[in-house]
This record gives sequence, structure tokens and C-alpha cells, in this order.
Amino acid sequence: MVDVTIDQIVAFDSQFQEHCLEFTVLVDQARIFVKAGDGGNGSSSFRREKYIPMGGPDGGDGGNGGDVILTVVENLNTLLPFQYVQEYKAEPGGPGSRQKKHGRNGKPKIVKVPPGTVVTLDETGEFIADLTEPGEELVIARGGKGGLGNVHFKSSVRRSPKLAELGEPGEQRWVKLELRLIADVGLVGLPNAGKSTLLSASTRAKPKIADYPFTTLTPNLGVVEIGGASGQAFVVADIPGLIEGAAGGAGLGHEFLRHVHRTRVLIHVVDAAGGLEGRDPLDDFRKINAELAAFDAEMASKPMVVALNKVDLVEARENLPRLHETLRAEGFTVFEISAATGQGVQDLYQDVAARLREIDADQAEERRKQAERPQRRVYTMANVDDRAWDVRKLDERHFIVEGIGVERFTNMTNFDSWEGAERFQKMLRNSGIEKELRRLGIRQGDTVHIARHQLAWGEQDDEDGGFTIDDDGEDVDEEGEFEWELADDEEFAEEIHRS
Repeated sequence: MVDVTIDQIVAFDSQFQEHCLEFTVLVDQARIFVKAGDGGNGSSSFRREKYIPMGGPDGGDGGNGGDVILTVVENLNTLLPFQYVQEYKAEPGGPGSRQKKHGRNGKPKIVKVPPGTVVTLDETGEFIADLTEPGEELVIARGGKGGLGNVHFKSSVRRSPKLAELGEPGEQRWVKLELRLIADVGLVGLPNAGKSTLLSASTRAKPKIADYPFTTLTPNLGVVEIGGASGQAFVVADIPGLIEGAAGGAGLGHEFLRHVHRTRVLIHVVDAAGGLEGRDPLDDFRKINAELAAFDAEMASKPMVVALNKVDLVEARENLPRLHETLRAEGFTVFEISAATGQGVQDLYQDVAARLREIDADQAEERRKQAERPQRRVYTMANVDDRAWDVRKLDERHFIVEGIGVERFTNMTNFDSWEGAERFQKMLRNSGIEKELRRLGIRQGDTVHIARHQLAWGEQDDEDGGFTIDDDGEDVDEEGEFEWELADDEEFAEEIHRS
């Protein structure tokens, strides 16, 4: 039996934690699939009780499907969990039942994301939301509505309807998540300029530091306190080293340039000594600024302070007069610092803190002016009438009908029931869709695509001379109607929905 002391256990534990931290990876991009719950089907049942010969319909409605909700939690700072789980599905609604019983609503699926998560559609890249505040929520996929039971379709001429709606399918989509760190100040510069050393010298952050390029492989955050615990504090982000061509994908910097977006002030750390290769510091400075502007033109408008680092070296002191003259002539505020010894670091952060206070004051004034302005109602693309529809001719034999309301109605129609098919046909007539299809020249055998359905058009030829009977029992002069059959061109339909 081996004797192990408490000190040995503590030493081993600290070494193990340090080893684990060294291999911690920041995952700042993810692609996930979200599927909201389908609505429950409505019930088609009839009241059958003793001594009640004419019970009538009593089918209840289906429950609504659950939503998929993205919610911001404060204690997350990476998208790593999404590397292991990529599908998130909410619970479907329960079906309705007899005695007008409503189906159970599906439970929502809560997906936790870190502050600073940007959500976009994966296929098109369309921006959806920027989630920054803890507790903020976004319904990324809405659950389907529950279908109506047959109790809703009873009328004076339809005493015993067997018609009930299907549940509406829940929304589903692939979305892309992108994490942009929330920091007040960003440290930018070439590899080995001393950014990580500056961060570790002024905060409790412990980035990996060594005398070779690309030591820092992931962004690091630290909190700088000015004036003690009761003074001003701000978050500083160490962005891994950029190189020429980073905006186009060279090196590591392009992977993390997105994190500079949220910073309000940039500290450009320049190796005043020119590095081990004896580079020109001014050339380094201009290359990095060019990469920032190439990645996003807004970067050029961010306040920037220049920190000439490593002034404790002889080579750096020889370059200082030329650097001061050129950079100040271009309008930059310049500080001489040594991140290794702490020289000049306090003055640098005092200036940055003053700039942040000025930005806060300007933003507060802008919010005050915005609050005083008269509020007007703004209409956006979200204010779409559900009843609006559009019919297009895709080619000689294919048509497509689009619209929020008509697609929902189609998805919730039970075409296995003749009453459901008849109700759908009446909707097409009353809405004018059938008339528009005829105007576009639809012929027998043509295929009409609505939502995920493909319907074959067929001319009616019966003994009554092409008359059909509508829901009210009146003769309607019609030349044709839909046959509720699945068209054979499934590959064509798939191509439509992909586009």
C-alpha cells in the first residue's frame, strides 16, 4: 500500500486542473436543427349516452405544439454543448378527444445560449437576432396550432359532421449560432506583440504566454479595475494574433475577428522593437488596420489607442521618436508601455476608461433624445395578412400557391375525408385561388403545389353537366375541381421546397 500525503494530492489536483485549462477550446460557431412540436389532431366523435338519442358531435380540439426557445444564460461563455447535441425538438400537442376534451399542449424546448450569440438562417444567412442580455428569449421555431374538433363544424344544415382538422406542423429549420464575445475593449496586434502579457499584467486572466508566434489560440477575457473595487471596471478581450490576409482567411485571426465587433475601444498593441525579425513597427501597424477595415468597414470608425510595447528594450527605444511623430500626425493617441514591467500600463488604462465614460455619456444622451421623440407605429414585413396569397406558374404543367393562411389551411386539411376535401375546395373557390388558376391556363393533369402537398387538377365530367354541390346544398356551375391525389413528380416538389 502506497502512502499519499494531503500535500501530494493537492499538488496533483492543481497540476491536473492546469493541464485541463491548457486544452480548453473556445467554440464560437455552431449549426443546429430546431423542430417545433406539431399541433394535435382534432377529434371527430359523437356524444353517445343513454337517454340522449341525438347527442351530436362532441370532438375536442387538438393541443398546440411546443415552441423551441433560445434563452440567454449568464454562466455560459461557449457554444461547446452544440458540438455534441445538434437537434432540438419540442413536444407535440396531444389529440383532442370525446366530450369536447382539449388535447394537451406540448412543452416548449428551452435551448440555453451564452450572451453575445448571433442567430442566422443557415441556408440564406439571413439575420434573425442578436442575443446579448441574460434572460433574453427568442422563439426560433413556433409550434403548430391544434386542429379543430368536429364540434366546430356543426350547423343547421350539417347536423352530424365527421369533419375534423389535422394539427398544423410545427416550424423546423437549420440555424447558425455565432458567439461574439461581449467586451468593452479589444486588444489587437500581430502575434507576439505582447497582448496576452498586457492582459495578464492588468487582470486576473491567465492566458498562455511564450516567446513564439500564435501562443494564444483562443480569445481571453479579463476585467480591469480603475480606482479599486469601488471604481470603474471594464472588460478587456485579448484577440489572438492577426496576420496579413486574416480577413481573407489567413492564419488564425480570421476565426476571431468577429469578437472585435462588440468592443467599443480598440488598443492596438505594437511591438516597438520590431520583433525578432526586426520588422518595421509602422508597417505592422498599417497591416493590422488594413485587415480590420477589410473584415468590416465599421472597424475604421472605432476609437483606437496605440500602445507601443516593449519600450524596456534598446531596439524599441531607438524607434520611439519616429513612431511618435508619424502616429500622432495621423491623429492617434500613443502610449509607451512595457507589459512585462508594468511601465505606462496604468496611464494607458486611465485614458481608455475616460473614453469609455465619454461613450457611455453619449449613448445615454442619445437614449434620452430617443425617448423624447414622438413614437410612431412602424409596419414591417412581419405585419403580413394571413389571408394574402399568390399563384405562380412554374412551367407548362406545374403551378404553386403561396400564402401563410392557405398553406396552414392545406396542412390542416384531412384529404382522406370527403368533407375535408369539400371544405378545402370551397376555400379555393371563395378565396379566388381557383379562378386565378384558370386564368393562368391550368389544364387537366397539371400539378398544383401548396405547402408540402401536390394536388392533381382534373376536369369533372358527370351526368349533371359539370355541376358540383357546395356545402350549402346549392348547385354551383364549375368546370373542374381538384382530385385529392398525390402527384407523381415528388422529385420536382422537393426541388421547389429546397429553392
